[in-house]
Amino acid sequence: MRESRSFEAAAAAVIAMALLAGPAPAADKKPAFSLVSPGHKEFTHLTAKYAAEANNCGGQNVSPALTWSGAPAATKSYAIALIDPASPALTGFLHWIAYGIPATKTSLKEGEASKPSSEFTSGKNGPGGEGYFGPCPPPGQKPHPFTFLLMATDLPPDALQPGLSRDELAAGLKGHVLDRTTLVLQYGR
Repeated sequence: MRESRSFEAAAAAVIAMALLAGPAPAADKKPAFSLVSPGHKEFTHLTAKYAAEANNCGGQNVSPALTWSGAPAATKSYAIALIDPASPALTGFLHWIAYGIPATKTSLKEGEASKPSSEFTSGKNGPGGEGYFGPCPPPGQKPHPFTFLLMATDLPPDALQPGLSRDELAAGLKGHVLDRTTLVLQYGR
């Protein structure tokens, strides 16, 4: 019962971040804003390569490739977050945030988010560092649903300062999100 309540609270935190950042997208938009990871269908299991290297997680901390399409015409930049809503933390565990991704960029190559880049700005992840921190759920638990939240914004790529926390990013995006989409990939060990 406790695990179920923690998951519900964490899922609510992911939704709350999206809602803080902006209004719900209009239902009649065409084409739909979508996010995919080439080679992975939604809800499929990631291999250990994408898991964290630290804390005996057994991975290589390689960020998966991501591709998106269907953003609103007024999009000037994108922001993205990777959250584990099944984490015991009530707000979920933040594995990665990046923002200031120019509207002309519609993909990230495999491993691109694992290192600093001149094409986007990194914010603070859960351990306090910057950049992608791969999945690392406790051994023996059911696979966790790692949720990528991608937001199309009307902010120029250089509008927000580097190193923002999740809450600071949500505050900076408030009223500037044109649309959002998610992708869920699982990982367990």
